[in-house]
Amino acid sequence: MAVFKGAGVAIVTPMKENFDVNYEKLEELIDTQIKEGTDAIIIAGTTGESATLSMEEHRDVIRAAVEFTKHRVPVVAGTGSNSTRTAVQLSQEAEEAGADGLLIVTPYYNKATQEGLVAHYSTIADSTKCPVIMYNVPGRTGCNLLPETVAALVKAKENIVGLKEATGNMAQAAQTMNLTDGKLDLYSGEDALVVPLMSIGAIGVISVWSNVAPAKVHRMCESFLQGDLETARRLQLEAIPLINALFSEVNPIPVKKALSLMGFEAGPLRAPLCEMSPANAAKLEKVMKDYGIL
Repeated sequence: MAVFKGAGVAIVTPMKENFDVNYEKLEELIDTQIKEGTDAIIIAGTTGESATLSMEEHRDVIRAAVEFTKHRVPVVAGTGSNSTRTAVQLSQEAEEAGADGLLIVTPYYNKATQEGLVAHYSTIADSTKCPVIMYNVPGRTGCNLLPETVAALVKAKENIVGLKEATGNMAQAAQTMNLTDGKLDLYSGEDALVVPLMSIGAIGVISVWSNVAPAKVHRMCESFLQGDLETARRLQLEAIPLINALFSEVNPIPVKKALSLMGFEAGPLRAPLCEMSPANAAKLEKVMKDYGIL
């Protein structure tokens, strides 16, 4: 059984002006997401600025998300690291906190070989009973999880169940689905390619876009899963200008700006991320107005 189907939000980590995590605001954002139809909360991922959270904050943010969600939807915790030992510790802490699944990015900077990736994910999977969703985003990590490697891991480890696909390479995604023979839960990691990936068997998305338009992302996925391809296609295509604006600077700079424009006050970004340029912020605001969320 899949950890979730449909629209999972890669939720931001709101900060106070002194850069402490704003837990009150996080609870508000989670409640809003669930009321708007989001199918899963993905906490402490890239969009959640996990790279600048301390180990203690990482644990506490995951624990808070589980508490705030109150079992209304699954919580998937980002527990990846470029150190296998650190990823094991984070994964075990997330399991203890009550996470329903783990999202584990390929180890960044190290540029692990495919053999190294098999060992990395196998060690993590053996350390926890939680379902594991691998996360392949070579544009950020410098490391590509190849289809043959995904297939080997899915066949070898019962709790390695999914892949967040963010290569932008449809041919690679198709080969991954071919080699895993229906045993892999595929999630789009590219907001602009959700419907195309669902056409080859993906069951949903782990979405940045959903931070600002949860009802639309949920409806798009639900429409596809129910066979209403025309509605799914329309919702995907009409969001392209917004999605482009949300990635006009490195994620999560634009989406935090968008949430603040909407009145959610997601707070500042931790260095080395910085505030959005005025020119791109103005373009983002216009696109949001055109899309109807401002």
